[in-house]
Order: sequence, then structure tokens, then C-alpha cells
Amino acid sequence: MNPPPKLDLARLPTPLQPLDRLSDALGGPRIWIKRDDLTEAAGAGNKIRKLEFVLADAINQGATALITSGGLQSNHCRATALFAAQLGLQCHLILRGSEARTANGNLLLNQLLGANIDYVSDQAFEQLDALYARKAAQLSAFGERPYQIPIGASDELGLWGYIQAVKELAADFASARIQPSCIVTAVGSGGTYAGLLLGQALYNLTLPVTGICVSRNAAFFERKAAMDTARWQKRFQSSLNPELGLLRDDFIGDGYGLASPEVYRLIAWLAQLEGIILDPVYTGKAFQGLVQMIQHGDIEGTDVVFLHTGGLLGLFPQMSQQILSELLE
Repeated sequence: MNPPPKLDLARLPTPLQPLDRLSDALGGPRIWIKRDDLTEAAGAGNKIRKLEFVLADAINQGATALITSGGLQSNHCRATALFAAQLGLQCHLILRGSEARTANGNLLLNQLLGANIDYVSDQAFEQLDALYARKAAQLSAFGERPYQIPIGASDELGLWGYIQAVKELAADFASARIQPSCIVTAVGSGGTYAGLLLGQALYNLTLPVTGICVSRNAAFFERKAAMDTARWQKRFQSSLNPELGLLRDDFIGDGYGLASPEVYRLIAWLAQLEGIILDPVYTGKAFQGLVQMIQHGDIEGTDVVFLHTGGLLGLFPQMSQQILSELLE
């Protein structure tokens, strides 16, 4: 099966690197990290792989304005704003939360990139389809051609980003001469997770996928992956049926975007041990899941891969000087 058209926005392939000091410290399987935080474009991380396909479709449809949504510090929204500027398109963001008195992190970059931002309450954000439709109607009335992108670009087109990433991973594994027992990834909107499942089926790669939920529970993402897969099968006329992965929702903590002191300590420990920077929203929680699964003997085999999906800018609005001081005492 041939993938649909895409734009060449990412710097690929990204490296697959061993974390030997960490592996020695934990005493479990050898840990490898897939550095999708290095896809470039101001740290677009995993978002860029999905947006390459989604934005190609937007261009092919003659879009002049992009509409997407997420939290105040959404990596996906910032990546969309950046690529909209590169492609000469308007960018309209629907962000959940109140306008900050002083912008930083992704929100600061959104403003710098000229994105038009609508701030909405949690209650209003629950009616997201209506918000998209209203914004699209407003833009159409001004003669624009709006193109709607779901949260995280996690739809049947966006899935191709990580379907193709599996092909890249297969080459990585062959080069490193390893057969990992699983790949561990954060699950925030579900597109990366579902794409990996489809990719391993399409390319006949035995690669069990463990998704660490960072927002909603496992049942929600099981339904989301099934729905996205069904839409992908319909659109691309495929009968491919991927095997289910393993979803863990016991590392969400107090909720999306809320990290525990243990997560911050883990971020600092890994930074000092391996020079790898995680974020508290996605990769920090996912890595906490990986570490605890290794410590509890839940991961077998000699090698395991962690997918670093980026998110560096998420550190800046969350990691106050007080937290940093406590970590460095």
C-alpha cells in the first residue's frame, strides 16, 4: 500500500540511541530512545510526522487558513502555527483556558508566529465540533478556505506519520541488530499510538506497543484507536487489522498537564544522567511508566525502545524556580 502525498517538513530519519548509563542504573533490559524530539522545526517532535500528511491534504484542497485546537501549551498547536507561517497560510487556534497575562513556552511562540487565538473555557471546549464549525463559517464569510485539523492531527491522514515511522524503526532495529520486546510511547491524542499499531501490521514488524496515557483513561483511547483505524480502513480501502497494544492509565496522576514531584525528579535525574530532556506533560509521565514497569519486572527481553515525542517547551511554563531549586538541593 502506498502512502498518500506528504510535505517534506521533518528532518528524518531521527536517531535511535542506547541509554546505557540508565540501563545499568535500572538493571533491566537495555533501553533505547527514538529521538523524535529531533525532527526539527522548533522542536515539533512527533507532531511534524502527522502534519506532513495533513498539511499536504490542506494544500491539495486549496486551503488558505488552518483551524486546530488544544490546551494553552499545546505542542501540536504551536507546530501548526509554525508550519502555517512557512506555507503562507493563516492559522486559527482554539485554546482551552484563559489568556495568560505573560505568555511563555508554546503560547509565546504562537503569538510570535502570528496565530489568531480564541481562548475558551473547559465547558465550551467540550463542544469542540461547534467551535470548529463557527470558526470555519466566519473564515468562509471573509472569502477564506478553512481546513480543520483535529487535536494532535490525530485522524486517518495523521496516522500515516507513525505508520511510516514504523518502517523507519525497522531499519533502525536492523542497523542496531536488535529485536526490542516493546516500544513505549506517551498517548495524548491517540494518533501516534494508533499509527504505530497500523504500521507494525502493515510492515509485518513484531513490535508490541505500550501506550502510557497522559490525559484520558485506557478505555477512551481503546475506543479512539478503534475509531481512527476504522476511518483509515475506509478512506484507504484497506482490510488491515492491527493487533491491540497495551494501554496503561496508572501514570496520569492528577490529570492532563499536571505532573507529580516524582515526575519532575525523574526529569532532572535523566537530564543529569544522560543529557536527555523530557517534559512534564507527555514524555515525563511516559518515562515514569517505563521505569516503573522495568522495576516491577513487567517488561521482558533484552531491549526496549522509548519514543521521545518532544515537548521541551512544556517545561518552561510549568517548572517554577521553586521546583527547580528543590530538585537541585
